[in-house]
Amino acid sequence: MRNTVRAVLLSAVLAIAPLAGTAQASYPNKPIRLVVPFAPGGFTDVVARILGQKLSVAMGQQVVVDNKPGAGSTIGTDFVAKSAPDGYTLLMVSSTHVISPWIYKSLPYDPLKSFSVVGKLADSAYVLLVNPKVPAKNVQEFIALAKAQPNQVHYASSGNGSAQHLMGGLFVALTGAPLKHVPYRGSGGAAQDLVAGVVESSFAGVPNALAQVPAGRLRALAVTTGKRWPTLPDVPTMKEAGVPDYDASVWLALLAPAGTPREVVMKLNAEVAKAMGSADTRKALEDAGVEPASSTPEEMAAYMAEELARWGKVVKEANIKLD
Repeated sequence: MRNTVRAVLLSAVLAIAPLAGTAQASYPNKPIRLVVPFAPGGFTDVVARILGQKLSVAMGQQVVVDNKPGAGSTIGTDFVAKSAPDGYTLLMVSSTHVISPWIYKSLPYDPLKSFSVVGKLADSAYVLLVNPKVPAKNVQEFIALAKAQPNQVHYASSGNGSAQHLMGGLFVALTGAPLKHVPYRGSGGAAQDLVAGVVESSFAGVPNALAQVPAGRLRALAVTTGKRWPTLPDVPTMKEAGVPDYDASVWLALLAPAGTPREVVMKLNAEVAKAMGSADTRKALEDAGVEPASSTPEEMAAYMAEELARWGKVVKEANIKLD
């Protein structure tokens, strides 16, 4: 009798095992939610929609972009951290992901341990933009203007603790220009008020600059990276503009909840690399001011740990706090 029971149980296990393997191999078999923890229209959102379209075709399932902005990207990020680790809820993060822990006193997730890293997606610069009514034609004139009118010259950002906030805070710390920070609920609102002249300046993503600068609606004074940006070749770097210690870029990465199966992570990594490497995707991203970049999960995880330490030092030295 015991031998009969054992034989039945063994048969059941052997029958289930192929099904489990098939289920994992068939990933994805339903739509995937790609959470963007920022408002629509910003740098991260633009890349997410380009990637989402490509992955929908490549993986045979709809990739739905879901914007969950707020609290410096921490609301959407926490949502994904607490989601099922099955590959059907993903998160696109920017450099803000490793800045938030130094800005907020406590977070409901760990920026590294709460996630399985899929890989790096892209790099880009920020651009110091001013409304055309601002009399400063270059960075040094802008610094002089701010010093002549302490806390009367404002810089808009996509929110407290955002990368835009940090870019401005670093500028203030390195130049002594007493700019007043104005946080918005997303980069779209910040850009609209900058064009309207409600605020004088902003450290915005390259896509915002490309949309407004050529038409004369905004003026670009400098890019934040150590080298000039390909799509803005006439705009000097901060170093060239007289702020020698300023060199900062923004990156994007794709994450999944911690515990996501390795097979799922690697499939996503492979599909993302193909999508980001295709000629039409590269063209679309470059037109939007973004340089595609790929990595293994391990490479990006190590880089994020380095960036976490780097931005912690910047926040401390620049004495950047929530307003």
